Amino acid sequence: MEIDFDSDIVTYEEILHEFWANHDAAKDRHYKGRQYLSILLFHDQEQKGTAEKVKEEWEQKLKGEILTELQAYSTFHLAEEYHQKYYLKRFKKAVEAVQSIFSNHDAFVHSTIAARLNGFVKGFGKMDQLKEDVKTWGLPINDEQVLLNILNNIRW
Repeated sequence: MEIDFDSDIVTYEEILHEFWANHDAAKDRHYKGRQYLSILLFHDQEQKGTAEKVKEEWEQKLKGEILTELQAYSTFHLAEEYHQKYYLKRFKKAVEAVQSIFSNHDAFVHSTIAARLNGFVKGFGKMDQLKEDVKTWGLPINDEQVLLNILNNIRW
């Protein structure tokens, strides 16, 4: 997963704490080769230092070694198609409705709304909050209304 974030809203360190609080980083995933390897990619030396510091804090907290590898970012590779919006795909009619507002499948996969809905169906967040958030995304008013109408009409 690649995360774009606004450091004025959330810091890299806060993201790292969330990562290690919600990820079993001590689990050995080498049994399936590198495909399911726990890896954290940093963009610069400052991020590397922060990642090393927070990793060490979590090792002390967990009283064990964290097996997540830290490596310099070079290229991001999307997961296979069947992994894209995995939880959302269980709601075919919702996917079809939301996809209809995008010019192509890639635009849908990379959209904020698809990511947020994928999290929503997994149990993260509430629909009312998502609808309020849509209003802050700076969409043209027409697109915002279309999206809100779709969200109002989806039957989960």
